[in-house]
Amino acid sequence: MLSPFFQQHADYVSISREQGCRFAKCVADDFNPLHDKDAKKFCAPGDLLFSLVLERYGISEQMEFTFAGMVDENTKLHFPEGAEEFDVTNGEKVILKVKRSGKTSQCPALTNSLIKNYVEFSGTTFPHVIIPLMGKQEVMINPARPMIIYESMLINLDNLDITAPILEFAEPSFEYTGKRGKITLRFNLLENGVKVGSGEKHMVVSGIREYCQATVDDLIAFYNERKATLKPT
Repeated sequence: MLSPFFQQHADYVSISREQGCRFAKCVADDFNPLHDKDAKKFCAPGDLLFSLVLERYGISEQMEFTFAGMVDENTKLHFPEGAEEFDVTNGEKVILKVKRSGKTSQCPALTNSLIKNYVEFSGTTFPHVIIPLMGKQEVMINPARPMIIYESMLINLDNLDITAPILEFAEPSFEYTGKRGKITLRFNLLENGVKVGSGEKHMVVSGIREYCQATVDDLIAFYNERKATLKPT
């Protein structure tokens, strides 16, 4: 499933600008300019790194991912031998911290389903979830420089006797002090209509400013126009 989006070298993995861009737009429906192949400061999607870990190590009942560094086209990702707790690194620099516990499944159907459902959820939360969520408290991101950083995420599964769970949104939250805040996006995992797990995605936002409806309307219109123009056919 993920082979078109990374390159496996002898002892490390790399992600080209083209590969990161295509994953963002074709798989995650994520049109963040940082993921454009010609971005001045390109960054591969964090969800691609998350997906690579799941495909390589399998699905555990409890999983926590903490993003500690950005991945560009020059990053050499080193994945260690599987363990309950490990770091994905670029040389000595930690890129992603992973904690896992409970039983583990290597079922390809479950892995692919969880990757697909989570990545689609994650990529489509901006602007249509995040902006209204912040708007309830009369604030918004800085449209000239929208700084929303993917900080961490976690998934808890009740058991691994599942094959194709679907994801549904749960109640998100937003709290802030001054110009910095934290967004928590929550979801439940269902199989055959029964809840089988839950999870959260944590994001840090900076440059918070007073809400302006006209600015928000322009921002959403710009995003939708950009998506319509850049989405691959």
